[in-house]
Amino acid sequence: MNIETRRDIQSAYETVCRYTEGRNLCAYVLTFGCQQNEADSEKLRGMALKMGYSLTDAPEKADLILVNTCAIRQHAELKALSIIGSFKHLKKEKPSLVIGVTGCMTAQEHRVQDIKMRYHYVDFTLEPSSLHLLPLALAEVLSVKKRRFLREDCSTEAIEGIPLSRTCRHRAWVSIMYGCNNFCSYCIVPYVRLRERSRSAADIEEEVRTLVSEGCLDITLLGQNVNSYKGECNFAELLRRLDRIDGDFQLRFMTSHPKDVSDELIHVMAEGKHIAPHLHLPLQSGSDRILKAMNRHYDIARYMQTVNHFRAACPDFALTTDIIVGFPTETEEDFEATLDILRRVRFDLVYAFLYSARKGTPAAEMEGQIEESVKKERFARLLALQDEISLERAKAYENKTLRVLVDSKLEKSGGTLYAGRTDSGKLVHLVADDSMTGKYCQTHIDRAEAFILHGTALKK
Repeated sequence: MNIETRRDIQSAYETVCRYTEGRNLCAYVLTFGCQQNEADSEKLRGMALKMGYSLTDAPEKADLILVNTCAIRQHAELKALSIIGSFKHLKKEKPSLVIGVTGCMTAQEHRVQDIKMRYHYVDFTLEPSSLHLLPLALAEVLSVKKRRFLREDCSTEAIEGIPLSRTCRHRAWVSIMYGCNNFCSYCIVPYVRLRERSRSAADIEEEVRTLVSEGCLDITLLGQNVNSYKGECNFAELLRRLDRIDGDFQLRFMTSHPKDVSDELIHVMAEGKHIAPHLHLPLQSGSDRILKAMNRHYDIARYMQTVNHFRAACPDFALTTDIIVGFPTETEEDFEATLDILRRVRFDLVYAFLYSARKGTPAAEMEGQIEESVKKERFARLLALQDEISLERAKAYENKTLRVLVDSKLEKSGGTLYAGRTDSGKLVHLVADDSMTGKYCQTHIDRAEAFILHGTALKK
């Protein structure tokens, strides 16, 4: 970001602060989508605070509403548009209310035009790579009283210095890179989050050190493909550097691409003292033909080689994956190949999705689109198989004592049940008390379901 842009942004902050001064205005940020969107919303909240707004969880109390959208699946887009539509009455009741839409959906020209023409009460849009320009957009709307739908000169660098407002003290997201260069044929991400930009390793290390010093216990490194990180070092070396930081904390990372999981990375994970015992390794399909059509740049032999190496080096680590069901031209034989990989690998957890055509991606134009009824039937079979495998994997934890980071009290639990996660990321519902929230506690696992462990916190 050049000096002129920095000056413009600083001037915009000052303009908005003059508008908010003494007026007790509130901002509401609504987030859809992945962890990267959650991290982006922390920046939206941080910038809003810097501009003089306080934060609210109630949209009806807001003077500024920011909707951070997702475009990965059609359902997420339609849900976001529905909720944006519900804000029409708020604008009618409070004409001074400013509504902005950000996130992946606003990097698609057809969606921006749709919002501009059909949602007349939305004041501006801002795409993900231009998030740091929020003060400029808001200052213009407030001063000129005009809607703003200009496409920005999107950043080709990782912008530092954006203020953050985290909602959780004991868990944190740390973005280490933005964008993606893989161009999987089904994925909209490279088009809406642009090419890969890696943050400086020194800046990442400083952020993690600060979080640890403030008592953060669980830190997730984020990127569309973290192991293609290219700062002053590769991802394995970055992880090694962060692992050397003193303190009681764990490092996680999301998401890895199988083609970039190196022997060095697996070695660092196996030897690390702060690295969570978990690897998320998206498979997407068990068919080489479908993987090629997806433009995934690996085959099943390569994937299984990585899995076997990982399991040999890290036998007690959890392994999870992503699967897409019903990709164009997927045959019954292709789908059975996917089920076969589930049986062979025996993942702890599978995040399965029905293929959703995304406008502008190569897969959306492919012949051989699969009927919804076929997708849903295959999806149900996949879930049934994985339920069995996940239950088998979970049963191994019964009557063991695990360290759990307690997050929050469960609603309607009578005040005794809390939710937390083990070091390997498994969800636990445990009997505990308020004093344990935000802390590690040793927990006896009483029984296991496929996706939830049930336990009792052991008091010191």
